[in-house]
Amino acid sequence: MLAIVIPTHQRADLLEKCLQSVTEHAPAGTQILVVDDASANARTADVISRFRDVHCLKLKRRSGFAAAANAGIRASRGDIVQLLNDDAEWTPGGAQAVLRWFDDPTIGAVAPLVLMGPDGKKIDSAGDRYYLGGVAAKRGRGEPVHAKYQQPGLVFGASASSAFYRRSALAKAGLFPEQFGSYFEDVDLSFRLQRAGFRIAFEPRCRILHRVGASHGRASRKLVERQSANEERVFWRNLFGSDLLRALPKHIAVLAGKAWRRWQEGTLAPFVFGRLRLLGEFGAICRHRRDLRQWGTTSASACMVESRHWGV
Repeated sequence: MLAIVIPTHQRADLLEKCLQSVTEHAPAGTQILVVDDASANARTADVISRFRDVHCLKLKRRSGFAAAANAGIRASRGDIVQLLNDDAEWTPGGAQAVLRWFDDPTIGAVAPLVLMGPDGKKIDSAGDRYYLGGVAAKRGRGEPVHAKYQQPGLVFGASASSAFYRRSALAKAGLFPEQFGSYFEDVDLSFRLQRAGFRIAFEPRCRILHRVGASHGRASRKLVERQSANEERVFWRNLFGSDLLRALPKHIAVLAGKAWRRWQEGTLAPFVFGRLRLLGEFGAICRHRRDLRQWGTTSASACMVESRHWGV
């Protein structure tokens, strides 16, 4: 059974379009669960009430994307769970192609082809990749949908805007890190899924429209600081041993390049403050790394499908 979990917060207009597409195109019998992350008005509940068989989990206090997603995953009951942004929309077809991947017990997640909506002429994500120096990126971002991105296969990660997950894989690898709030929480999960022995697939026959930019709006100082902190968290939480030694020179170069760009944009201070926040999390990061080592996989390279996903 498929369950679709849709976290939302005070965006009833986008949620309505999302639910219209899901109720029209999702397979029969799909559980649809909206997680209302403590919206202050009644518009979200009003929108949900217009859709038959759509359920709502209302959180009492604002928790952020990762926590809302986790609450929805726990409350849902499908063996396969799709996490869907409220600014994303299903298109016809493709659901069965995604679900067939899960016939293989080693597949822990599947990334659909996510297109920049509403016209869908350019790619938002064709799965995720990760550069060893500490940069997560969306495959194909901003490119037209050409043949390269119409081939299914294995990838490093899946964007949480629309990824499908095997529930038992999440039970083994853990859910989204709630301290991240939003941004890069899906990259961290992709690392852990692969360390837990699962693979991640890309299925272009399933296409999702994503209204890119609606999820975060203008790049405020607070947003830049959070993105900076989370990107650095992913690096230190997930690279070990020889991988970390090889990555450190690259990571220093990445930080220098990003700092130069942020200085030019006038956002250097929140970029630096975000990275420095990790100094107060040293103990928590060490505990997380110790827990991952107990899984028996210390080489990140052993988790990768192909070296190009690391940019090496």
